[in-house]
Amino acid sequence: MERLATSLEGNRQKLDGGAMFGNAPRALWTRWATPDAENRIDLACRALLVREPDGRHVLCETGIGAFFPPDLRARYGVLEDRHVLLDALAEVGLTDADIDVVVLSHLHFDHAGGLLAAWAPDTAPRLLFPNARYVVHADAWERARTPHVRDRASYIAELVPLLEVSGRLVLVGGPSPLVTPLLPDWRFHVSYGHTPGLLLAEVPFASGPVVFGADLVPGRAWVHAPLTMGYDRAPELLVDEKSALLADLVARGGSLFFTHDPEVALARVARDPSGRFVAMSPRPALRGEAL
Repeated sequence: MERLATSLEGNRQKLDGGAMFGNAPRALWTRWATPDAENRIDLACRALLVREPDGRHVLCETGIGAFFPPDLRARYGVLEDRHVLLDALAEVGLTDADIDVVVLSHLHFDHAGGLLAAWAPDTAPRLLFPNARYVVHADAWERARTPHVRDRASYIAELVPLLEVSGRLVLVGGPSPLVTPLLPDWRFHVSYGHTPGLLLAEVPFASGPVVFGADLVPGRAWVHAPLTMGYDRAPELLVDEKSALLADLVARGGSLFFTHDPEVALARVARDPSGRFVAMSPRPALRGEAL
């Protein structure tokens, strides 16, 4: 059985364009994204579903989901009130109970909120994916448990105890890239520029490795190495980490999977004649492909 990749769309949101393109002036970033009247741009919260050769289903991230009550959903620009990722799973014949492993790059709400059931009045938050083990880097987990005042609002307070009591939380750590017996032929790159312990899953395919870009490279525009977000805790470190990863992917014929790009799920990393990193051969979606 071959390893197959499918892109799954989750709930979409709108966020301030200036925050997403932190060190780029508006006159520049509007070439890449069109803002609305409130200066917000469209963002996907896309997940990568991998069917392993042994038949297991691995999900890289769960997007923002629909856990917010209506007032917070409006504040954070979440467009749908239903859990779109569950609909996307149903379209490929699966439910959240069919997922064996969920790999979380970090626990910010727009990447881990989909672990929770959709909001309902007078209902406590409930953890989904009942048969999955949840893979998180130990440093990302510690940050979620004790966030800094600057990023406290990026975490879901109720999620941490739910993951703790699940008995299925798998913390990983060690040198980058690291490996885990749970997915022995996957590699995991670790980054600290956006948030401590950002875990970037690298999935091996015949055509070359695919790295889940998470918030190190959230979309095509951010393949440009100097570009950072206002949300990044250490922008200069992030630029160095991103440049090293992109150079490595170019050398190995690798591609990036984008979680936040509203139009493109996958692109190959290359250099243009000037040496600048660029996204080539963009793919809007993946449909159970061996790559």
